[in-house]
Amino acid sequence: MEEEMEGGGEREEKEAPPPPLSLSSFSSSLRAVVKIKQKYNAMKKHRMEMKRRGKKRRVMFPNGGGRRAPPAPEHSRAKYCLYLLCGIVFLQVYNAIENLDDHVLRYDLDGLEKTLRREVFGQQGAVEALLAHLKDYLSTYVHNKPLVVSLHGPSGVGKSHLGRLLAGHFRSVVGETLVLQYFVLHHCPLEADAARCARELSALISDTVSQAEEEEKIPLFIFDEAEHMHAEILDALLELVASERSNEYLNAIYLFLSKLGDALITKHLLHNSSSVSMAMTASGCHSNLLKEITPVLRSTLEKLHGLWSEADLLPLSLLEKGHVMECFLDEVTREGFYPDHTNIERLAGEIEYYPTVGGHEYSKTGCKQVVAKVNLL
Repeated sequence: MEEEMEGGGEREEKEAPPPPLSLSSFSSSLRAVVKIKQKYNAMKKHRMEMKRRGKKRRVMFPNGGGRRAPPAPEHSRAKYCLYLLCGIVFLQVYNAIENLDDHVLRYDLDGLEKTLRREVFGQQGAVEALLAHLKDYLSTYVHNKPLVVSLHGPSGVGKSHLGRLLAGHFRSVVGETLVLQYFVLHHCPLEADAARCARELSALISDTVSQAEEEEKIPLFIFDEAEHMHAEILDALLELVASERSNEYLNAIYLFLSKLGDALITKHLLHNSSSVSMAMTASGCHSNLLKEITPVLRSTLEKLHGLWSEADLLPLSLLEKGHVMECFLDEVTREGFYPDHTNIERLAGEIEYYPTVGGHEYSKTGCKQVVAKVNLL
């Protein structure tokens, strides 16, 4: 009986209802729920703002892994070598440009241009073309062929005068021994001596080029009266200027002055002067002359000898009466006479001219008789 009463007491204790929740525990649970909801709303609002701004989603890392920093990029040493190589190339190019400028300045081409423009009359187009050849060639010391220029024109247009001016200028900048003026009728007048003259000329040019190589300069060889050159001399010169020659002959300037083709130039000017505008500049006239007459002149000269195929041809124009008057004025001033304009016009009128064509009055002898007539004053 007592046992049953004890067992019944235990059941009553187990079946007794739990004590009621207090107000404090209920309020704390409610506060937790409110805080969670506020945090949820805040996170939702933040995600909405991020989505509106177009920003990327936040990267979610797996549980337990934590946030990992990206691996640091490896710096290649080749990048620094590339920077160093670029710097070296820049310095080399800069030094090369400076050396080119120094090489051109050595020959004082600006001074030569002023001299030619002041001393040469009626050939400004040819002067500009010749200076362009010289500037292009002398801008560097390394070449794959020598510069060969041949000036062609009638008598009295200034070929020999131009050659003397060039020789005098180059003697002042490279030295007396590196400039050769070869007058065919003076140095080798007899055809019987042509073979000997050719050997001596080849040896002289070879020695001059060797000396120029040692001094790192470019020599100048001027051949006046080239129309009188014998075949042996032309053959020797062709061997020197041909492209297959060794490197020691590549750094040189050859200038030929010749009357070859003068009939073609005269005929072309007299037949086409009427189509040339009086307002056209001298360089423009020469540009037209060079463009039209050069192919015909080249084909004619190449039939005479292969040397002319290696040369850049520059035809010289006939001189007009105004140019002849400039020649008289210059010569009268040199001789110390008073430059009377009336007297100069009288002297220029004594020169023989072609019939006027298109407003141009060309002299038959150019300025060739100027010195003789001034000496008679």
